Amino acid sequence: MIGAVSHWFAALPTPRPALPGDRDADVCIIGAGYTGLWTAYYLKRADPGLRITVLEARFAGFGASGRNGGWLSGLAPGHRGLLAKQHGRAAVITWQRMLNDAVDEVIAVAAGEGIDADIVKGGNLEVARNPAQDNRLRATVAQDRSWGVDGIELLRAAEVADRIDVDSAVSGSFNPHCARIQPAKLVRGLAEVVERLGVTVYEQTRATAIAPGCARTRAGVVRAPVILRATEGFTARLPGLRRRWLPMNSAMIATEPLPQRVWDGIGWAGCETLGDLAHGFCYAQRTADGRIALGGRAVPYRYGSRIDRDGAVGQDTVDHLTGVLNTVLPQTRGVPIAHGWCGVLAVPRDWSATVRFDPGSGIGEAGGYVGHGVTAANLAGRTLADLVLRRSTALTELPWVDHRSRAWEPEPLRWLGVRGLYTAYAVADRHEARGGSGTSPIAGLADRITRRP
Repeated sequence: MIGAVSHWFAALPTPRPALPGDRDADVCIIGAGYTGLWTAYYLKRADPGLRITVLEARFAGFGASGRNGGWLSGLAPGHRGLLAKQHGRAAVITWQRMLNDAVDEVIAVAAGEGIDADIVKGGNLEVARNPAQDNRLRATVAQDRSWGVDGIELLRAAEVADRIDVDSAVSGSFNPHCARIQPAKLVRGLAEVVERLGVTVYEQTRATAIAPGCARTRAGVVRAPVILRATEGFTARLPGLRRRWLPMNSAMIATEPLPQRVWDGIGWAGCETLGDLAHGFCYAQRTADGRIALGGRAVPYRYGSRIDRDGAVGQDTVDHLTGVLNTVLPQTRGVPIAHGWCGVLAVPRDWSATVRFDPGSGIGEAGGYVGHGVTAANLAGRTLADLVLRRSTALTELPWVDHRSRAWEPEPLRWLGVRGLYTAYAVADRHEARGGSGTSPIAGLADRITRRP
């Protein structure tokens, strides 16, 4: 199957009713993904009397929240070095530790609210498959430790194989701050929870404009003193925001369930999430029903910040990702692919997310997670709730609060830059695969030009 939003939806849900006309609220949230729903959850928990309305263009989880790789991880959605220059190293270390703690916060809320999202906290395994990747892995581990990520272990090739028998593994690292989830189950469960708390969720209702005090749709206007935008990769569709965050494309495949003999050869008993140190990286998980879901970059960006149509992805992308899977885990050769899909994630120009609220206009936003939003959205939702409620807390002092990124370049520079970046990465990966211990200078140059961390 190609498209149909994602494999995580066994069938597309029946949408909730659309906005029936003009409405008043205390808070209006645009977007029923993780960010919008977590914000609604913590606002309603803090002040049950708030009238909160959530507007969603399609259905809860239609965007990245229902299409991602299912990594509930402490990975930082931002350039830690850049933020440290602006706010100090201690502030960034605090932020990183709160991201790590947010993994357990999501797990606890899911358990407490009865959300079954196939959660297993098995940690994250990153694998280096050539000498250049090995050097990069060791440098990454050292950096993470310096930023307050505790519990990371360096693994020898044999220790990697004891967990997952990855082909040509040179070394690996294990980070305990990660859990495997079924992303659509989490976002759909969260939508049901906020409704039980009294939040009104209107689906099939696309916001066409946002202004102080109101959110406009074709069905009517929601008037509220607080308007919060949680539109992530779909932000470019709103007036005046086409260059705000770049909608980066990522694609995934899911296999049919693997026979037990194949699992016996692979291992993966701990349900770790799995990634590699290639520049054109992959990310994967072992699903609760015995499949492998694997993602990576394919067509990274569509001209003019265009968005995919319901997750539809080309067969060439499915074939590419199948090749990556079969190369990393040769045991999967011959296993049929059940589904391929794609989606967009939001990338600010400096690759750093933000949480902002302007008390004067009543407008706020959170997002730009550069692909690390599953956990970060929870921390952002709690932070945005505190900002809206005018509470001064440790969350409101975090370095991503009110962070501002400059706009992306106009076309065709935007398209040329992103395409050039990933072309360079592909060349660099081929160069590194031939040997040599250093990162390809091609990739280093691409990183410096784009300011990618």
